[in-house]
Amino acid sequence: MKITDVDALHVRIEDPNIGLFDGSYDDCVIVVRTDEGLTGIGEVESLPAAIQGIVRSRAAHNHARGLRELLIGRDPTEPERLWQIMYDATDYIGRRGLMMHAIGGVDLALWDIAGQAAGTPISELLGGRRRERIEAYGTIYPMACEVEEVRAQVAAARGLGLRNFKFSADPWWMDDLDATARLLQAARAEAGAAAKLIVDAQMAYRTAEEGLRLLPVLKQVGIWFLEAPLPLDDVAGHARMAGRGVPLGVGDLGLTHVDEFIEAMDRGKTDICQPDITQVGGFTHLRRIAAAAAQRGKRVIPHGYKTNIEIAANLHFLANHRDAEVLEYSTSSSPLRWRTTRERIHVDAGGMVAVPAEPGLGVTLDWEFIAAHRYQ
Repeated sequence: MKITDVDALHVRIEDPNIGLFDGSYDDCVIVVRTDEGLTGIGEVESLPAAIQGIVRSRAAHNHARGLRELLIGRDPTEPERLWQIMYDATDYIGRRGLMMHAIGGVDLALWDIAGQAAGTPISELLGGRRRERIEAYGTIYPMACEVEEVRAQVAAARGLGLRNFKFSADPWWMDDLDATARLLQAARAEAGAAAKLIVDAQMAYRTAEEGLRLLPVLKQVGIWFLEAPLPLDDVAGHARMAGRGVPLGVGDLGLTHVDEFIEAMDRGKTDICQPDITQVGGFTHLRRIAAAAAQRGKRVIPHGYKTNIEIAANLHFLANHRDAEVLEYSTSSSPLRWRTTRERIHVDAGGMVAVPAEPGLGVTLDWEFIAAHRYQ
């Protein structure tokens, strides 16, 4: 089997909410085709036009190559070998950031083809399933400003079957910590004592000292962990916030390489790595991050706020992962979130999500929907 084409499609929903920090309104879908009729898909949480350039570009020289011309004619069923080829052939362009984003999207599509060719789900190719269902949490963004509205947000998410919830913090949380506490307490009351509650600070705090002001509120409410508390470059600040009774999750807002996660764990004392599979080089490189975390006794809870393509990918990783961790399940109202694939991935009555059982990723593109929302 040989690769005949690699492309990056920009799909977009024009909506007032597109200005929010919500990647499910704008997407870059990767499509890899073969001479035997198998098609693999992936996606990238990045700037679509930049990813298209990396995929479609002609080579400048042998260390600055476009991914399409590099991969055409190669066997797609060896994704780890092709990952290294892509990484080595693009090191002059950049071994972090955008290049890892593009490689990640293509890697998902290659694993999708490898699974289809073998007639088995990706989770089996990764070493076998340890679990068939994954506990989910719903991301609620933005969080409402009134107690009753917060309770209504949680109730709506519960209507999807969710039992655990993440709220994205806003800078205004720091203006009145008592009011913020009331909102989080309302969320706890509506969710129940057994629910896992997570707060995503979205790097809202410029210094560790500022972020530390919120920790007593989070501890009082029983927040499970705090995601992205500080700018990622402030490794020392993360270390100052660590060990204060609220575990820290780091990585979803810009870390793209295993060495960056190692620094966050070793110097930043982070408790939980939160790689975005589409940004860290796909399954191939996410496994290296997970191995580094295991060596240090740290946890890996992947970030995932895109479409059912990324949700399916994270389900396969979590099904094989050594620890039973949780799946991020976006509650975004964007049609891309729900309709990019023909398949629907639901949360069951117990708050769990079944790992796709079909070969490869187990999801396929809704080409009619893609065509209707393709950005030219």
